[in-house]
Amino acid sequence: MQTAFSRGRAVPVAAQRVVVVGRRACTVKASVQTPGPTSEVPATTPELRNAGPEPKRFTVADGQLGEVASASLPALLRFGSGGLVVGYNVGLAEDDGKYAVARVGGRKVAETGQVTGLKRPARPLELYEFEGCPFCKKATLLRFIARSFTQVREAICALDLDVMVYPCPKDGATWRPKAIELGGKKQFPFLVDPNTGKQMYESDDIIAYLFKEYGNGAELPLPLRLGSLTTITCALGALPRAGRGNYYRKSRQPAQPLVFWGYEMSPFVKLARETLCELELPYLYRTVARGSPKRQELLDKRGHFQVPYLEDVNEGVYLFESSAIVKYLNDTYGVKA
Repeated sequence: MQTAFSRGRAVPVAAQRVVVVGRRACTVKASVQTPGPTSEVPATTPELRNAGPEPKRFTVADGQLGEVASASLPALLRFGSGGLVVGYNVGLAEDDGKYAVARVGGRKVAETGQVTGLKRPARPLELYEFEGCPFCKKATLLRFIARSFTQVREAICALDLDVMVYPCPKDGATWRPKAIELGGKKQFPFLVDPNTGKQMYESDDIIAYLFKEYGNGAELPLPLRLGSLTTITCALGALPRAGRGNYYRKSRQPAQPLVFWGYEMSPFVKLARETLCELELPYLYRTVARGSPKRQELLDKRGHFQVPYLEDVNEGVYLFESSAIVKYLNDTYGVKA
């Protein structure tokens, strides 16, 4: 599959690929666009095979306990921000067989939100960022960086938005230079909205824009408007995993972006996202915070709801379980020095 470039923008080139699934083969035709505001939702196909273990709820893989514990701290310190959609509500309802947190006695614990009627972008927003928080002796800089990335991701999850993420780890060879070319600054996060032509730095400005444009002017969730307390909790939450997801590891780029389902509060999602960033792998981030109607969509698709969940149309596979996803990404796209 090929991509041509014209004046710094990616121009899609039609491509054809044969994907073998079990004993069946299907032909997938797609157009590819790499960096820039013109990117489209990556093509997917239902004919994917499971390349990992069956999902197991509330299970930690062998040897992963310490990683999960350290990745859980941000959610605790941030009061679960990024874990609930705006207008979140929970209650008991008649069990209709659809997605539920739990079921008991013919009833289900149902979660809802106020995102169904919100304006949705026709084309995915584009976010250039990196997952990790670089270790720095200057505590003020550390706090600023931690707050910037965390807040923006929390806002995206609260609004139930899907975004194309272009990871920009330090020394990254692809998306960091592209972000600098597009915006003119070595500053992150950097948001591009191809629907309005808006390009923005500064986390507070990005969040205000997202809630105005795609949140019907809804009030920011409390954890996003606590001022200095927001800064402190973001910084403290980032410390146990300082540097993870920050530094580029040599990799090969996929022909088409991956599709990654998750939400900010999940420590398992964070572990997989760190690897995506270190390997500089672009992905469509389908956010499914509690109350998101897209939880039913994933349940319908695979018969399970569990995140993280990864689809890779390039290899014709999907995977649950963070440990399996991390291994798959390293084995498939990591390049040994």
